[in-house]
Amino acid sequence: MAQVLRRLHGTEITKHPDLLIGIDGSDDAGVYRISDDLALVQTVDFFTPIVDDPRDWGRIAAANALSDVYAMGGTPLTALQLLSWPRDVLPWDTAADVIDGAVEILTEANCTLVGGHSIDDSDPKFGFAITGTVHPERMITNNAARPGDRLVLTKALGTGVISTAIKDGVASPSSGNAAIASMSRLNASASAAAVAAGIRAGTDVTGFGLLGHLAEMLQASGVSATIDVATIPILPGALDITADGHVPGGTKRNFRAVKGFVDFGETTSAIQTILVDAQTSGGLLLAVPEDDLDGLVAAVVEGGDVAAVIGRIDAPADGGALIAAE
Repeated sequence: MAQVLRRLHGTEITKHPDLLIGIDGSDDAGVYRISDDLALVQTVDFFTPIVDDPRDWGRIAAANALSDVYAMGGTPLTALQLLSWPRDVLPWDTAADVIDGAVEILTEANCTLVGGHSIDDSDPKFGFAITGTVHPERMITNNAARPGDRLVLTKALGTGVISTAIKDGVASPSSGNAAIASMSRLNASASAAAVAAGIRAGTDVTGFGLLGHLAEMLQASGVSATIDVATIPILPGALDITADGHVPGGTKRNFRAVKGFVDFGETTSAIQTILVDAQTSGGLLLAVPEDDLDGLVAAVVEGGDVAAVIGRIDAPADGGALIAAE
């Protein structure tokens, strides 16, 4: 985003001594310091429907927007909803169902809906601007990964291809339900476990896919990584859906973006697609020091989440691939 703004305006991004995390990086949310022990975390996200049921769409949209705060190690406080609605095409009762679903998740997160804005639009869109808090010295950022850290993923991959299959009317009930349940689940427990363990490096896996978000972390931290493909959790049916060609455009763009600095080795084309699949409301990807790994994994699992150890952080790449898949 920062590079885009510079191209459009030819000016540097506004700086402030209390802006701890801003638009000039690739972290999941902005962080602004209020005092020595308090900072605001701010993020915004919205999108068109990715599932058929309006209430599920609202639940997923809320969980997805909240995820950026959790990815920074923060606690959500308030939400402003963003609604674009074709009032002459879709009934307002449907919009109410979307909002009701979202409020369920906001309530679960103890995040208060304080207002929002709606516009008339040809395509429905929905999401939130979320404000939370974090201790300035306990933030999770994407520039703190170090060689020797292990990579821990807290949700299975495949929501992008399954959502596409849902739109195409070919997703099985088991695949569709698993994807919806995953996208509706908050990253709150996994985030709290990471903060309690003192983890300082991480991100969430959303639109750029696992490899895209990992690449941002590696570039920000000045390191490389090796992924153990066999350990990566994948939602049921996702590989078959991929093999059948139900792949979203964002996933295809992700592959083109990362293929120049990923060594896929003998990995199958279906697995390659899953590794770059554009996720909605995906899990956390944490870089965990070896000494903290067992405790962190146990705490994440105790909270009801996946805690798959999928790879390691390596020394900086020397003219080779930034990410290697084994």
